[in-house]
Amino acid sequence: MDMQQFWGLIEDSRRQILDPADGDQVAGRASALLSAYSREEIVAAGQILRELMAKSYRTPLWAAAYVVNGGCSDDGFDYFRGWLIVQGCEVFEHVVADPDALADLPVIRAHAPGEAHLECEDTLYIAARAHRAVTGEELPPHSIPIPYRELDPAWDFDFDDRAEMKRRLPRLATLFLD
Repeated sequence: MDMQQFWGLIEDSRRQILDPADGDQVAGRASALLSAYSREEIVAAGQILRELMAKSYRTPLWAAAYVVNGGCSDDGFDYFRGWLIVQGCEVFEHVVADPDALADLPVIRAHAPGEAHLECEDTLYIAARAHRAVTGEELPPHSIPIPYRELDPAWDFDFDDRAEMKRRLPRLATLFLD
């Protein structure tokens, strides 16, 4: 499995459920679809998930998750990034590049001005659940390390600083902080 196939799996999952905005349903369907693949492809899908989690480990995105969800712990940021992955490749890439672009998503606008609580822990286990379904065993430990970049020190400020959030994430701040 390669990145393009993985994103195809996510898109197929989104098309096959009633509410593609429901991350848990998308992740569950993705696990079920992935179960039809070989053990090696399932392991490769797990590696791709890890790569996407590393790619999205960015302080500006964390700040955006903090605004949208009304706070965001370490685990909460993992789950938010899981939710972002099951939104599909186009949304994922656009929002990782410009976290303030979350303000353009209908699901975000629908939750404004309250807290959205957009999280999907189940995304983190798509490959593990498929592997267990196919083999009856746990997913093997990862053999290829995925380096996480250091968080951007320019974004090292108190995320409760509304003025700073308004300056850095103006569209999200307009929806959630005004």
